[in-house]
Amino acid sequence: MISVSTYRYLRMLVEVAVFTLLTVAALALLSVVAGAQTTAHRQQPAAQAALPATQFAEPVYREYRGVQIGMSKEQVRQKLGTPGDVTDRQDFFNINGNESPQVFYDATARVMAVSVNYLGEGSGAPSPEKIFGAPVEPAADGTIYKLVRYERAGYLIVYSRTGGDAPPLVTVTMQKLVN
Repeated sequence: MISVSTYRYLRMLVEVAVFTLLTVAALALLSVVAGAQTTAHRQQPAAQAALPATQFAEPVYREYRGVQIGMSKEQVRQKLGTPGDVTDRQDFFNINGNESPQVFYDATARVMAVSVNYLGEGSGAPSPEKIFGAPVEPAADGTIYKLVRYERAGYLIVYSRTGGDAPPLVTVTMQKLVN
């Protein structure tokens, strides 16, 4: 028989492991997509390289619970409280059972990325309209994925929502653009 404290510990461990895997997968996907976009951008003729003005619009989503790209680690902890797990380069927070942000820091302890996982229908996950200012058409299975680079603001935003019958997992990532 597993004790309640052991069960809670194992559940937390599994949640952190899943969160970490999803975040690493999202960041790896971001790296691949950003690299492909950069390569494609370099290969386009100058006349075709210009994107419509809507692509360069200012972002609607600028912060997560007051946390913005470039903030110090201390400022983040003032906004979000004490992290559940801490390393030199990232903090894991658990806002509630359905909302788990992860904040990544650069070498100067400044925020370079914020990735938030929302699990389930009642998780309070923002809609794509709240992130991008316009709806995003879901795939046939309900999956949603969109990445927008905001060059002027200096960061990109990725919105991802799982489809299917399982409770949805929505991940919203805001990441500093690196040249």
